[in-house]
Amino acid sequence: MTTRRSFLTKGALAGAAAVAAPLAAPTVVRAQEVIKWRMQTYAGAALGEHVVKPAVDAFNRMAAGQMEIELSFADQLVPTGELFQAMQAGTIDCVQSDDDSMASPTEVTVFGGYFPLGLRYSLDVPALFNKYGLKAIWEEEYAKVGVKHISAGSWDPCNFSTKDPINSLADLQGKRVFTFPTAGRFLTQFGVVPVTLPWEDIEVAMQTGELDGIAWSGITEVYTVGWSNVTNYFCTNNISGAWIGHFFANMDRWNALPPHLQEMLATCFEQSHYYRQHWYWAGEADLRLNGGKLQLTTIPDAEWAQVEEAAMKFWDEIAAESEVKAKVVAIFKQYNEVMKKAGPPYRYG
Repeated sequence: MTTRRSFLTKGALAGAAAVAAPLAAPTVVRAQEVIKWRMQTYAGAALGEHVVKPAVDAFNRMAAGQMEIELSFADQLVPTGELFQAMQAGTIDCVQSDDDSMASPTEVTVFGGYFPLGLRYSLDVPALFNKYGLKAIWEEEYAKVGVKHISAGSWDPCNFSTKDPINSLADLQGKRVFTFPTAGRFLTQFGVVPVTLPWEDIEVAMQTGELDGIAWSGITEVYTVGWSNVTNYFCTNNISGAWIGHFFANMDRWNALPPHLQEMLATCFEQSHYYRQHWYWAGEADLRLNGGKLQLTTIPDAEWAQVEEAAMKFWDEIAAESEVKAKVVAIFKQYNEVMKKAGPPYRYG
């Protein structure tokens, strides 16, 4: 039986015990440290607004404070030719580039950028990588040198944008042209003088006469980055229907990411590839007709056939250099043969 006195006594004792007991230490909630990556693209700022910045911005929003990518444009942190070394060393965490421009030391470097006459359309790139096995080859080759190959995608074709008209192969003789290393190696047989300069210096080099032309892009980039202001003609013949570019990361930094951030990053980069598919495809056609600054020229098909024949010989020269290169060339040949036999719209003529 509980009396009023005993109830009060028990309550007093309980209260005293509560006062005597030490208070529990407050729980300290620490904000998770934000993972920060430095990324550099091959593209200058004007072009980078289309080819990479939307993907980086989307990732940073989706990562919701867990991770942030700080994007730099061409040559801002290191020269483009040193991108691979900087990424391999961890100075830069992530890179958007072709293999050729960043001086990759792998067996597949020669195929990055514009492999002469290897591609007709932008969809050829994802088809080759995802259906014909190039993805596995690239991943293996880059893993050997401590770099994660995240994904490959297509950019625009490679046409000549020049001060003087190009209506025949003879018009290429002696022309000083800004282009990619492998493309330049191929074009020297037609009298082209390849010139390598920092991307941001090209417009001035055209104005001063240091360059006669550019074989670095299709017409979309020529207008987007301002080269249409310093060139007069655009040759509709291209030495490749699409540029092969990639996203890479330092392997240790990639492996340190939690799986959901790896997947998010890869997904944003895939979306970037898709954006370029329609941005370039629409731009290449529209600007030929409605650009208003460049006059179109064309080398006749019968004469251009010499370039196509020379490309096949060039492929064989590349294939003779190593087993890996021979494997990649064999895939290019197999793929193009399938496309040719399939007929329109895959290949015409």
